Amino acid sequence: MARLSKVDKRKRRHLRVRKKVFGTPERPRLVVFRSLKHIYAQIIDDTIGHTLVSASSLDKEFPRDKRGSNREGARIVGQMIAKRALEKGITKVVFDRGGYKYHGRVKELAEGAREGGLQF
Repeated sequence: MARLSKVDKRKRRHLRVRKKVFGTPERPRLVVFRSLKHIYAQIIDDTIGHTLVSASSLDKEFPRDKRGSNREGARIVGQMIAKRALEKGITKVVFDRGGYKYHGRVKELAEGAREGGLQF
């Protein structure tokens, strides 16, 4: 029996979460992806399969001195995606943690998005 890698286990958990979490036009899905160096967030309407809004620690408006993937940077990305979502008229979302624990950078991004005005 083959052992699963860390990435494969996360993908499996994400699929399990995705069975229940579905983004609609009224309440799109806020999905998080974190790499070792950066953190990314997208708001997706699953009915048409389109990304409505995105933000990451690689964006031009992300502060240069906070560059990278840490908790402080994740909170800033959360605030950025909330600001962009509100500009597009999106106020309510469902949160998809992407198979990660709701802890650390993922939690900070969610709290930053809530501070910015998004409702989960």
